[in-house]
Parts: sequence; C-alpha cells; structure tokens
Amino acid sequence: MKINCQNKIIILLVMFVVQLSFSQKKQETIGTETVNVVKPYSPTISDAFKVKETPSLDDAGNQPKETIKYSILSVPVASTFTPSKGKAEGVEKSKKEKLFNNYATLGVGNYGTLNAELFVNQDLGNNDYVAGMFRHHSSQGGISGVNLNDEFYDTALNVAYGVNNRDMSWNVELGYQNQIYNWYGLPADFGSTLAPQTQDDLIRGINPNHSYNTITAGGNVAFNEGIFSKIAAKFTHFSDSFSSSENRFYVKPTFKVEVMDQSINTNIIIDHVSGSFEHNYARDNTEPLKYSLTNFGIEPSFVILENDWTLELGAGLFYGLDSENSGNKFYIYPKVNASYKLVGDLMIFYTGVNGGLEQNSYADLANQNPFLSPTLNMRPTNNQYTVFAGLKGKLANNINYNLTGSYLNEKDKALYKANDYTEDFSNQNYAFGNSFGVVYDDVRTLRFYGELKADFSQNVSFGINGTFNSYKFDGLEAWNLPSMKLSSNLDVNITKQWYAGLNVFYVGERKDMQTKQTDFAMPIPGVPVTLKSYFDANAHVGYKYNERLTFFLKLNNIGNQAYQKWMNYPVQGFQVLVGGNYKFDF
Repeated sequence: MKINCQNKIIILLVMFVVQLSFSQKKQETIGTETVNVVKPYSPTISDAFKVKETPSLDDAGNQPKETIKYSILSVPVASTFTPSKGKAEGVEKSKKEKLFNNYATLGVGNYGTLNAELFVNQDLGNNDYVAGMFRHHSSQGGISGVNLNDEFYDTALNVAYGVNNRDMSWNVELGYQNQIYNWYGLPADFGSTLAPQTQDDLIRGINPNHSYNTITAGGNVAFNEGIFSKIAAKFTHFSDSFSSSENRFYVKPTFKVEVMDQSINTNIIIDHVSGSFEHNYARDNTEPLKYSLTNFGIEPSFVILENDWTLELGAGLFYGLDSENSGNKFYIYPKVNASYKLVGDLMIFYTGVNGGLEQNSYADLANQNPFLSPTLNMRPTNNQYTVFAGLKGKLANNINYNLTGSYLNEKDKALYKANDYTEDFSNQNYAFGNSFGVVYDDVRTLRFYGELKADFSQNVSFGINGTFNSYKFDGLEAWNLPSMKLSSNLDVNITKQWYAGLNVFYVGERKDMQTKQTDFAMPIPGVPVTLKSYFDANAHVGYKYNERLTFFLKLNNIGNQAYQKWMNYPVQGFQVLVGGNYKFDF
C-alpha cells in the first residue's frame, strides 16, 4: 500500500516538471498576422439538473438528541384582584316615533275660513276594525270685486268596518257629503247697458246659492287564494237643490285563470249611471231630461317576463247601453304595455297603447267644476286609444326621473264651457252668465310629461313636473283645456321640531266663450276668449311641540293674484291659516 503511494507521487512530480519546460517561451518579436474566424461563437447552455429536496446526511452528524427531563414547582399566591364583567359597546339609537291611531286638526284663517278634520280608528279584535272620518272646509267669502255672495261649505262624514283574515280581507263603508256653493261669477260688464238703479235691482235679485248632497255605500274584498283576486263595488246617490238626481252603481271583479302555465288576469266592469234634470238651459222642455247609461266590459291580459323585458298583452271589449236614446254600441280597445331595462334601474324604456270606455256622471263633473248649471247632457267618453312611450329611472340613488310622450284620441270628451246669458229678471239664478255647461267634442291630444324627484337627505325632498299639451279638435275650441301645467314642491325638516314646505304651480292659457243674448231663439255667435295663465305659490311651516301636538301656519296665494281658474270666477287673494293637529289613542 505504501509502495503504490510513493510511485504515484514520483510520477506526478515528473509530469509537473515536463509541463513547465514546454510552457516556457523564447524572447521573440511578435509580428502582424491575419486571423480568420472560421465559425462564429455560439454559446450553449448546459442541461439544468434538479437539486434533491432531501439531501443525504452523514450519519456522523445525524445523532439523536438527548432527552431532557424537567419539572415545575407550583406555589399558590394569594390575590384580591377581581376582574369586572365585560360589557358590549352599544350603538345609540334614535327614539322611534310613536304612531297613533287617531288625530284631530283645526285651523282658522282670513276670509272666515274654517278647516277641521277628525279621524278615528279602533281595533275591535285581532282581525277586525272600525274607522270614521269627519271633514269640514268653509269660507265666509269676501273676494274683492265680487257683487254676489261667494261663501262655500263642504262637510263630509264617512264610517267603515273591515276584517283582515289569512285567506281574505274585506271592508264596507258608508258616507255622506254636503256641499254649498254660490254662482258668484257674473260677467265683468254685467248690466252695463241698464240704468244704474235697474242694474242694482237685477243683481240684488239674484240668489246664487245652490247645494249638492252625496250618499255613498260600497266595499272591497281581496282574496289571497282562489280564482278571484279582488272585487270592488260602490253605489252613489247624488242630488242638488234644483231637483236633479243621479244614481250610479259599479262592480269591478278581478280574477285569474291558469292556462298552459300562463296566468290570464281578467277585469270585469259593470258601470251604470242614471238620472234626470228638471229643465234644460232654455227651459223649453216639457219632460225632465233623463239619461240611463250602462257600460259592460271585460279586459283579459297576460304578462310575459323575459330577462329584462316585461310585456303585457291584452284587449278590452265593451258594450255601451243607452236605454233612453237606444244608442247601443260595441267597442274594442287595445291593452298592450311593455318595458325594457336598458341600464338596470337607471334607465327603463316603456311603451304601450291603451283605451277604454269612460263613464261620465253629474257627480264627477260637479266635483271638478262646482259652478255647473243643472241642465246637462250626459254621455260616456270613448277613449279610442292612448299611445305612449317614455324613459324612467334614476340619475342617482336618491334622484328619480320620468319622461313620457303620448298621443290621445278621445271621442265625446266632456268639456266645460261658459253658458250664454240674458239680462232678464225672470232668469234662473244660474242663467246670468255665472254658470257652465258641458259640451262634447272629438279631441286629439299630443302630450309631453316630465317629472324629477329628489331626496337629498332624510330631511330635504324636492320635486318638479310639467305637462305640455297640443290639441286638435272637430269643434270650435278645446274649451278650458290648458296648454301647459307646471308644479314644484320643496319639503324640509329644519330640526326635530321645525319643518317647512313650499309648493308653486303654473297653469297656461285656456279658451272659453260667452255671449250676451237678446233671445235664445235667435242666438248670436260668440267669439272665443283667452283666459290668462296664472301662477300660484303656497307655503307652510310647522312646529312639533311633542309627539302628540303640532302647530302649523299655512300661506296660500302668496302673490295675492286675483286670477280666474274659470271664466268670471276670481279666486281668493292672499290667505293665512293657523291651526294645530293633535294625535291620540283611546
């Protein structure tokens, strides 16, 4: 073993000496030579190899660790420390406002105005209740420049009883209303051609007072299960102080039928109105003016929901029965509505076309214009179709908008028009140019509507809307239909106790016509008159003394404008109403 090692060492030394001898160079001058590169340098990368995750260890360095044994000597220590119990941090909640079942309101103001309301509601058991409502609004008059009495009274009383069960809910109600008005709107030049004393005698001889009485009885039933969804029925008896009388009854059941996995909703309409007027306007009739109109209708439809689309397809089938004039007719109306979410709830497009047979009644017409003469001609309005399209949605989470364009085609639309008159002592109290009649015309309306509502916070809300109309008609004019309507409101909760609000509206120009006749047998054609547009502003402020008692102040017609809503009828000027509201429980 030792010999071999020595031989190896000797051989290595000999090889080292030989190598040194060949590596020595002579002292020579380096000349200039040309070097030709035969092949460009091409670097290569050697194959990578993976290092083993578990390296091999030398057994000498992998000895087992020595086991160490230890123990702890516990010594008890006396302590008087007692930790306090933990308490969760709570969120301060605002006090929930208590809701009361009943309230009473009383307000008084200039023009001898009195406004009172009383509402009571009492649960009789777990499911049934009884409610009552009393309302009174009156004024002693005093409009500047008016020669006749202009006071009015409006008193109403309603009682109701209802039951709410798991399968169905229903209620019945009974009501009475008494309204007293005055035909105080004499023409501006009334009696100007008469002698002053004769003019005064004629005006003093007019008693413009007239009254309406309304009795109602009705009920509603809603079903949670079954074919029928709801049923509404109502009976109304309406009369005036000139022996006019009207009865109206309608019943409108709604039911749903499943056909081939599709729900078909159907509305059934039975609407009857009948009544009589003792005289026509010229008082040359020998029999009372009677009318009896009944509308029978059925409106089936079904709704299709597809992704962002909602489509309602249906139709309306009506039969109009005129028992007095034998003018029975059959009508077919479209009922199609669609909506599409263009950008979720931010922008929704909607469109549709609808129609229907609308029943006109003396009670409804007098509710819109209380200065009618009791000499009307009654007939229904045939709304052949209303085509509309629009956009609605949100500009932000608290700002909503709605834009609509529509086209209405209505036949026999009821229009209010001032009655012609004579200056005759024998006239009825409504025949001195101080009353209105109803005329019917075929009217086509192009309408644009826009609305914006914003809730800037829980304490501030704002709204504005406008309607713009353009009319085409077969008659002389679209009487008393405004070309424009604008309104805006602002409500602010100033503090927890104080609140305020402002409401303004604007109504554009309207057309009316009235002629002073010398003889109704030979009428003189009149000339349409343009009624001026008007602007009105109303404000209110309130103070919540406590959760039960609130005081308020209302200001109406702040601009003190004597504008005319109806021809020859100026309204009350600046009005102030002061009062309070009290909430309570029995």
